[in-house]
Amino acid sequence: MITGPLLAAFERQAGWCSQPSPFNTRLLQRGLVWLQQDQEAHDTLAALSADPLAAAVALRWLAGLHHLALLGLQPWTGLWASAAAHATAHATAHATASTAADADDTALDGAIRLAWQQQRQHMVRALAQPPQTNEVQRSAALLPALLHVAAHTGLPLSLLEIGASAGLNLWLDRYRYQLDTHNGNTGRPWAWGDTTSALCLRPEWLGAAPPQAQLQIGHRAGCDALPLDLQAPGEDLRLASFIWPDQPDRLQRLRAAITVARASMVASGVRVQALGAADFLRQQLGRRLPGHCTVLMHSVVWQYIAADEQADIHAQMDEAGASATAAAPLAWLRFEPPAPDLRVELRCRVWPEGADTLLAHCHPHGARIDWVAPA
Repeated sequence: MITGPLLAAFERQAGWCSQPSPFNTRLLQRGLVWLQQDQEAHDTLAALSADPLAAAVALRWLAGLHHLALLGLQPWTGLWASAAAHATAHATAHATASTAADADDTALDGAIRLAWQQQRQHMVRALAQPPQTNEVQRSAALLPALLHVAAHTGLPLSLLEIGASAGLNLWLDRYRYQLDTHNGNTGRPWAWGDTTSALCLRPEWLGAAPPQAQLQIGHRAGCDALPLDLQAPGEDLRLASFIWPDQPDRLQRLRAAITVARASMVASGVRVQALGAADFLRQQLGRRLPGHCTVLMHSVVWQYIAADEQADIHAQMDEAGASATAAAPLAWLRFEPPAPDLRVELRCRVWPEGADTLLAHCHPHGARIDWVAPA
């Protein structure tokens, strides 16, 4: 029987998906069966990375299948639409559900094999693309963190984002945030932003409200090794393919965010640059605006940056931090898990003081934010 790190990565990812996305869990389980039986397919996927878990090979494969469904191709469209419908339906009797699951597994097995046989070029392209979830609900944590920086420095911000994907979170100040007691929140209610925005974010919020500081973003720029250009035809569907199909609320948020981001990009001319994170940072730190706090921001991207580039970024930030002043401070905002299977930490380091503060513990998609920052 075929074994190895690829199958272990699929199994681990299936466990992580079990609660938020039962459909993807089943897909990964059926994918395991397929990979155990198809040596050529296993070897192709295994060759993508020596560490398939860190490289998110399973998520790339899921996105390739979802993209086929979003393109309107059968049998994927019908199966994926059924998964989305079942996500909001009430559970049926156990025996009925079990019978349906058996039938669905047969259909999924066929769809998985058909994708590899008839859509090989499409799937290979998808497997070469690292996940570009660009989960906009993470802005519900990033925006309060920027309020924290604005309150601390009292200055306009120059916002830099690495691993920006399509740039949705670069426009986080254009969204509405509504945290109230009617959404299951146990913390202090708060609201921020334009009430007419196409997107309103309502995550579960625990803890005190963030600082209600004046937030002005005087400059923004972002980079990604493989950015998605929302002005190009079809890129919105490719971005949507990274959203799990049985989470229609995430797809709805994504479409609303794309509407806001596209309009903002057209008006401003800002585009996500196709550039490595360290090179982008070197470029931007050389253009720091006087009278602004320069903020480096990233969310669930650090694991995709090679160790030598991580070291380069650290060195650049330390050097820039050493020359930061109260009139031209520097901040480093990270929405990252300390390990792949741990809850995300929202952290912010601000120079010239250099203090690093834990602001919140977060769900990876921003669905829950436990704000712990000191007042």
